[in-house]
Amino acid sequence: MWLAAWPVVAAMALSNEPTPLYVLWQHQIGFTTATLTLIYAGYIAGLLVSLSLGGPLADRYGRRPVLLPGLVLGLVATALFITAHSVAVLGLARLLSGIAVGAVLSAGMAAVSDLAPDGDKRLAGLIASASMVGGAAVGPLLTGVLSQTLPAPAVTVFVVQLFLLLGALLLVPRMPLPPIRADAAAAKGRWLRLPSVPRPHRRSLWVSLAVFAPAITATGFVLSLGPALLAQLLRTDNRLLSGGLVFLLFAAATGVQFAVRRLRVPVLFQVGAALTVVAMAALVTAVALTSVPLLLTAAVLSGLGQGTSQLGGLSTLAAVVPATHLARANAALTAGGYLLAGTLPVAAGYLSDAAGLTAGTTAFGIAVAALAVIGAVAARAHHTFPAPARARAEEPRQIAPTAPGREEAS
Repeated sequence: MWLAAWPVVAAMALSNEPTPLYVLWQHQIGFTTATLTLIYAGYIAGLLVSLSLGGPLADRYGRRPVLLPGLVLGLVATALFITAHSVAVLGLARLLSGIAVGAVLSAGMAAVSDLAPDGDKRLAGLIASASMVGGAAVGPLLTGVLSQTLPAPAVTVFVVQLFLLLGALLLVPRMPLPPIRADAAAAKGRWLRLPSVPRPHRRSLWVSLAVFAPAITATGFVLSLGPALLAQLLRTDNRLLSGGLVFLLFAAATGVQFAVRRLRVPVLFQVGAALTVVAMAALVTAVALTSVPLLLTAAVLSGLGQGTSQLGGLSTLAAVVPATHLARANAALTAGGYLLAGTLPVAAGYLSDAAGLTAGTTAFGIAVAALAVIGAVAARAHHTFPAPARARAEEPRQIAPTAPGREEAS
């Protein structure tokens, strides 16, 4: 199970490695803040398309046939980043990296759940979620250190990334993945469909999404506009600082999941929403006061909010959704979150070009905080959540994850 998380870590490292280099590319190529957010939106677009395809394909044909092409596309995107000297090439690289990440996330996180010991889906949800945000933390830190200390800053880091992806590509064929037993309805259904979950579990998905989407949107702002905001406040384009900012965010998102893993899911959702609201308050205040410490605080709080709410969402889906639909369920949660995370930062980027970075950041913070409050209210009204790890440990174990009655037991 732990080795199965490696492709997810490698893909997520690629997803955020370009972030500290945005300011450098802006100076070298020359493009506006709005264009920067559009490049980030290209990544989101590729991610959403890939999640829509990857989840159903992974549930029907298996995890490996989706993981391998996803990692190959990641290698192609990495090669394009190495040679990017125009907005077009940079945008194409970001688009392909989104497609690669979506494929690896949808199939990779389901593979982690498939290999969970004795059907311990709660642990699988923790490992899948931690590998996602852990890889997202490693990528920008790697970029910041290598690009600031070695020559050819926009090349060196992606050469290293090539080896990370090649290692994952060699690992996937050796995974002892169980065969996929798709149900009859799925076998007869369309192979191309929007990611979803069976009807009895859709409410759990929507509630998870209501809390998770604002949280990941808050981190999306830091990924797209954080380096530009940091450069404006500090009047520097130091890539180690930009990479450190994103690393702090995702390191917090990774660590908090291990700290709160035994909390009940409803508590995870309430805490995650509250952290997102406080993070947005810190972000708006940081811009108004031009305070770098507050900006760092906002980044850490955003990471804590995403990690907590993401753990609640993935744990819920891993516990209640059958294995034959789990890749689609994970894809639906991730796609819904990134859809909002791609829309609001772009709007904030255009507003920042028109009215200033302060106005764009303030409007963004207020919108995300309001959505987080709505998500907390929706989660509070929902009553069907999986039991925490301690309670589940006292229940009789289900030997086969797909055994009859699994959904009712969960």
